[in-house]
Amino acid sequence: MTDDGLPPIREVINSFGLAAKKSLGQNFLTDLNLTGRIARSAGDLSNSIVYEVGPGPGALTRALLMNGAHRVVAVEMDERCIEAQKQIQAAYPGRLDVIHGDAMNMNERELIGDPEGRDIRIVANLPYNVGTALLVKWLTEETWLPWYKSLTLMFQKEVGDRIVAQPGSKAYGRLSVLAQYRAEARKVFDVPARAFVPPPKVTSCIVNIVPHEEKPDTPTQKVLERVVSAAFGQRRKMLRASLKSLGIDPLPKLEAVGIKETSRAEELSVEDFCRLARMYENH
Repeated sequence: MTDDGLPPIREVINSFGLAAKKSLGQNFLTDLNLTGRIARSAGDLSNSIVYEVGPGPGALTRALLMNGAHRVVAVEMDERCIEAQKQIQAAYPGRLDVIHGDAMNMNERELIGDPEGRDIRIVANLPYNVGTALLVKWLTEETWLPWYKSLTLMFQKEVGDRIVAQPGSKAYGRLSVLAQYRAEARKVFDVPARAFVPPPKVTSCIVNIVPHEEKPDTPTQKVLERVVSAAFGQRRKMLRASLKSLGIDPLPKLEAVGIKETSRAEELSVEDFCRLARMYENH
């Protein structure tokens, strides 16, 4: 038995026949010391409701509860894993809700219900096949601030690098601008492949994302996305060429915000993109 009185995760995997399904992007964490570190990196959970996607056999779920989460709401597609989670529910009465379904189609606010003044934090070892799509879903919430206080998420290291990348780097792109437009993003630590069952072919990492307040001059997200998509869609081209796909002569707009027409997308900061997007607001 482990510190929480439940069987080791590898034993849970064997008991419930939880061979990872590639179709669901499953790679299970088994080390409760590691998942404890992930839970602690999400901050003080004692007054928080934690939303978890893809809990699998429950290594992170258990760590979240052991580290004081007031309640955990978990969404899982694999019915086998839901059976395994019943052990955790019994050990932590009233503190774990497990819902069978697809996180991409969930209305999280309805699912969680009234938080009663508590913070909602998303903490998850995201399935590799939907990780980026879920992040974009959460980052494109219409309301500032969104319904969650923070995101502490596991990604492939390559995706994590893109989220936190700075201008001028090869990793800097559309995802970097989208994430940093809405939030402060930082990599917390890397997670080696050997930490998973089965081990993936890539290193993973934990990224912490905290939404920031909307600024008075913030462009609308749809306009920003259009400008960023055009710029990075032809990232080898200068902006005077790549932005023509927006159907408007870009030269006056670039000149108005002091950006050289010969610049390329990866040279612009998030603030540069925001200033440029403001010029396209009424078109």
